[in-house]
Amino acid sequence: MAKWGEGDPRWIVEERADATNVNNWHWTERDATNWSSDKLKSLLLGLSVEDEEGTCEVTEVSKLDGEASINNRKGKLIFFYEWNLKATWTGKSKTGVKYKGSIEVPNLSDENDMEDLDISVALNKDEPDTPLVNLMKTKGAEKIREALGSYVEFLKSEFTQGMILPTANGVAKPQSASQSKAKLDKTQVSSGSSTAAPVNAGVKIPTCKFTIKDTFLTSPADLYRVFLNQEMVQAFTRSPATVEGERGGRFRLLEGNVFGEFTELVPDEKIVMKWRFNNWPCEHYATITLMFLDRSSETELKVECRGVPNSEEEQTKGGWKRYYFEAIKQTFGYGARLF
Repeated sequence: MAKWGEGDPRWIVEERADATNVNNWHWTERDATNWSSDKLKSLLLGLSVEDEEGTCEVTEVSKLDGEASINNRKGKLIFFYEWNLKATWTGKSKTGVKYKGSIEVPNLSDENDMEDLDISVALNKDEPDTPLVNLMKTKGAEKIREALGSYVEFLKSEFTQGMILPTANGVAKPQSASQSKAKLDKTQVSSGSSTAAPVNAGVKIPTCKFTIKDTFLTSPADLYRVFLNQEMVQAFTRSPATVEGERGGRFRLLEGNVFGEFTELVPDEKIVMKWRFNNWPCEHYATITLMFLDRSSETELKVECRGVPNSEEEQTKGGWKRYYFEAIKQTFGYGARLF
């Protein structure tokens, strides 16, 4: 079973310079194919839509054929990407009937604008007719288009961070974050300066550690199970989720915005996980340790967070309190005071 994390070959960044360009002056090329494959899957898996007929969710990305790269030519970034992707969607009507269908996007390319993408949605041949097909062809296709647009934005901002662009006077300066957010249509970004340190694979970023606590009116065993049971996670997040509740198991929740891997499990006592939010720098995971402390009629949950990017500290604290602590209490009736 493939796992996310450091050392995973899918995350390796390949960068090479032309043989005549030992000083990185005229041309460098960075292969973004593996990074793009993971990013596209993370943006598409779990994507869901709903109306009065039922719900539909992208449950599998079955094919990702293509490539992506970034070239730095004399201080300009030029983006190349071309993808043919196929995915599976699953629908569930309000009466509980399940359906399966397919999605195909044959022309995700730097040569095409987002509005020109062909997004084909169909119901599997052996499935009975259902209005959910129309839901996927309208709202579903629009969400898919937005997700693919986000991929292009991430390619031009997140993945390019740290690329060194030479300037006319020969002084190399890192690309600024604002300049890397190019328009989606065509594909050149000029170099510029930034006071922030570049963020990329192999480059350390400023991080912080902090601890937050909360008390729940339930036993450690019951609270421990909430984090590892897929149905319970889907209940308190109120959205589709994937949770493999075992050591080395992966999780993905909140529409793919939060994902990671369980690295240590001590039943009813401790969970350690590699955890990240989708917009964090590529490859960067925090280490989250959950300690379940028996306090007689209630359980104290102690959450230690290490390696959170400094700029994300407050957002991470607030997210845990709102989307984990408060949501679990409201869903399962474990309400108690917050420290």
